[in-house]
Amino acid sequence: MVSAVPIQTGNGQHTYETVPGWGKLPDGSNLGPTHGGVAVSRNGDVFVSTDGDHAITVFDADGTFLRSIAPDCVGVHALTIRQEAGKEVLYGAHLKGERVVKLSLAGELLMEIKDTPEQPIPGTFKGLTGIAVAPDGRIVAAVGYGSNIIHVFSAEGRLLNSFGSKGTELQQFRAAHGLAIDNRFEEPLLMIADRENRRLKHYDFEGKLMGVHSIHLRRPCAISFWGEFCAVAELEGRVTIIDKTGTPVAFLGDNPDAEQWANFKTDLPDIPPGAFTAPHGLSYDADGTLYVQDWNQTGRV
Repeated sequence: MVSAVPIQTGNGQHTYETVPGWGKLPDGSNLGPTHGGVAVSRNGDVFVSTDGDHAITVFDADGTFLRSIAPDCVGVHALTIRQEAGKEVLYGAHLKGERVVKLSLAGELLMEIKDTPEQPIPGTFKGLTGIAVAPDGRIVAAVGYGSNIIHVFSAEGRLLNSFGSKGTELQQFRAAHGLAIDNRFEEPLLMIADRENRRLKHYDFEGKLMGVHSIHLRRPCAISFWGEFCAVAELEGRVTIIDKTGTPVAFLGDNPDAEQWANFKTDLPDIPPGAFTAPHGLSYDADGTLYVQDWNQTGRV
């Protein structure tokens, strides 16, 4: 049921139009399992990480394939782009490699952070899911598929502090899945998608809980900001736009077939037109265009 024509979704100022066929590979092959993240550079190039042979694939804004990079980074679970010393760099939570990676936009490894005898990581890096970089360069990583500890490192990769644990209490997480820096308030805050507790929470960078931002979500995975709003990829078949108060103001691609929610094996032709099955990674660009990666065995953006 994949539509060949654009489908409108959302409401009001948050009305979007789908782009059918975006992100096709030139040889007609599949993108591969899209269990990763999305990041957009300043010139509008879209970086998509996968569990497949393409590793991190780069498209232009129109969906034209440009290149694949970093073949040793297959299985990067989350991506973010930051400008440093006049150049943009990629940071990734490399789930399969149990490390944080810093890459050039061409895919060159610039730095990695691993669990080593010289710097043991409390609870290890097994199950690494989320990555964010604070305005002052501190690197934050979440082990959402394991210990559910959040680690804060210096810009050089030195462990500064750790906080959190697994559970349902207010200070705990069940799959601390996605991280993002929220610059909408007086001071930058760390936003954490506490997926299985179905909420978003704010912390400072020392690990102090600043508040619960939004609740009753459908397994939030990733967060991206545009102006006063944030888009949340929810694994159970939709993207939700949330305002500065934490209130949902629009729902995109809400799938009416609950059997397809969080269903990795859903065949692409079976997905209702304009609907998602399992949004996992997403990013706005500077103009408010929203790129969403569905968790799918074939690969779908």
